[in-house]
Amino acid sequence: MIEEIKNTENLQKKVFIIIAVILVLLLFSGTFRIIKSGEVGIKVRLGKVIQVQKDEGVNIKIPLIEKIVKMNIQVQKIELDTTSASKDLQDVNMKLAVNYKINSKKAADLYKNVGTKYEEIILQPAIQESIKAVTSKYTAEELITNRGQVSNECMENLQSKIKRYGLTVDNFNITNFTFSKDFDKAIEEKQVAEQKVLTAKQELEKEKIEAEKKIVKAEAEKQANELKQQTLTDNIIKEKFIEKWNGELPKASGSNSIFDITGLLGGSE
Repeated sequence: MIEEIKNTENLQKKVFIIIAVILVLLLFSGTFRIIKSGEVGIKVRLGKVIQVQKDEGVNIKIPLIEKIVKMNIQVQKIELDTTSASKDLQDVNMKLAVNYKINSKKAADLYKNVGTKYEEIILQPAIQESIKAVTSKYTAEELITNRGQVSNECMENLQSKIKRYGLTVDNFNITNFTFSKDFDKAIEEKQVAEQKVLTAKQELEKEKIEAEKKIVKAEAEKQANELKQQTLTDNIIKEKFIEKWNGELPKASGSNSIFDITGLLGGSE
């Protein structure tokens, strides 16, 4: 009986020691918090922010009373799909990718005012509002042809909404536009019509060039024929002159010494 009591007491001591060791380890591990590069640690004591731990590495806190909340201050990306309306009241479906970061000096204020769910509470609604405000100024076709300009305006609009929370927009990309089937069909038909007009203009220009070529060719042939005819006429005159010439030089007559060669060319004898 005494032996059994001793064994029970020993077992209780071992359990107590194990529990004490576990508690010590928990308290010890809860005393330290590691802040990695690209993070800010915000020390909170009983729900109140008391310090922003900007130093990277190991930071000490009081277990069960204090905690250190990590805030990522590196560039982060948020992707979302949204629907808006263009100036000509076309439904526009867009895929967006926005890069942003937290200002380390305002991380504590962001945590106090918003918490850690700042993407859901601040960023996403602000992106939705910015894209609707900008796309309403452009027609559907202008949104496609001026995508870069639209992205820049969205970025500026978004920045004006979130900067007071300590957030900064690093980049704003519209990765894709999609429209209704009717609009896509209308765009396709317009492109086909424009291509037909372009083809017709090209054919007309080609015909015009061909006509000009024919005119030039005809003019050249006309000039060649005229030259040929003139040459032929000159040759005929020469031949007749030679046929009628008796070998004697024409004699001058009258005071003006004008040569009379009409007789040589078939004139009066």
